[in-house]
Amino acid sequence: MKAFRWIYVILGILIFLCLGTVYSWSIFRKPLEGALNLSSTQSGLPFMVFLAFYALLMPLGGKLINKYHPRKILILGGVFVGLGWLLSSWAKNIWFLVFTYGVIAGSGVGIAYGVPISVVSRWFYDKKGLALGILLSGFGLSPFITAPIAKRLMDIKGVFTTFKILGVAFLVIVILLSLPFKFPEEIKIEKTEEGLSKGPKEMLKSSKFYALWFCFMVATLVGLMIIGITGPVGEDIIKIDSKKIAIFISLFSAFNGLGRPIFGWLTDLLKPVRVISLSYILILLAAILLIVFKEGSVILFTIAFALFWMNFGGWLAIAPALTSKFFGSRFYSQNYGIVFTAYGFGAIIGNLLSGMLKDFLGSYKYVAYPIIGFVIIALVVANIYIKRED
Repeated sequence: MKAFRWIYVILGILIFLCLGTVYSWSIFRKPLEGALNLSSTQSGLPFMVFLAFYALLMPLGGKLINKYHPRKILILGGVFVGLGWLLSSWAKNIWFLVFTYGVIAGSGVGIAYGVPISVVSRWFYDKKGLALGILLSGFGLSPFITAPIAKRLMDIKGVFTTFKILGVAFLVIVILLSLPFKFPEEIKIEKTEEGLSKGPKEMLKSSKFYALWFCFMVATLVGLMIIGITGPVGEDIIKIDSKKIAIFISLFSAFNGLGRPIFGWLTDLLKPVRVISLSYILILLAAILLIVFKEGSVILFTIAFALFWMNFGGWLAIAPALTSKFFGSRFYSQNYGIVFTAYGFGAIIGNLLSGMLKDFLGSYKYVAYPIIGFVIIALVVANIYIKRED
């Protein structure tokens, strides 16, 4: 039975590879800008709305998992994801695309995302950290697989036919891989001290919650902003050939995936404020490199964006780990659903900010300055409110 349970990790990784294709959005932006005559701000809207609905629907998905069979919820999410991509192939304007890709596909990911996590955590009650770390790497590593495939399809078939092909593929793959998912008959519950566990109401009275929420929001604002502009920065500023940019996105997605187990391990090893400070210092370094690199600075571009992507992935391990550490595991799923709303706010602010800076100032390089400002503020918040009770 213990050997069999690894099948859920493997299937979950494959499902997350499909769901995580949203992180390849930057390679769709320029083709869509040309096809629909969009500004930089407009081409970021579907990505922004997708991430917002992903964050908003995740708490709902968590509630549905406890009420219905996990297989049904995973299939429901897969249907929304597949239909969202498929319907996007008929987009004639940005608002149609915002609804089909942003609202429908984004909601599907929000509904489905928690199912593999919940199932794997139940089966791996004795190796939860290891199993979840491996599982979650699939979402971060998705562009490593999907970006080159999508880029190749667009070169051959065009952007809208690519939406159609990917939509059908995701619909079939996610539904088929969902079929084996179930909770173990005997559910192992991790014992926690009652005094260490806080429910949502108690958590919302804690200054530590608001500090963690703000720090997570800043990290996701930076990460999602950067993910959304990686392709255009590589092509427009560094002058990397458009046919090669997908290779760089694949490389960065590998760092995104690696950031999760690395920072998860560091969160267990170091005090929370030290892990947060380390991450922010690396982000500041990347932002400084973004300011100084220019046309042909391929090495600096690679270092900066690898750091950005790695730290974004790292925070998707830091935030859940600290939620459990600060507020206990008894109400973990409800608490983290609330903490995760920071992801949605980060998505909205980051994508609007990057698009407006590009449209008004003419270059994505200017995103470095608000990144530095936000990170410095978050560093101060962490060192005052999170360090207090370390």
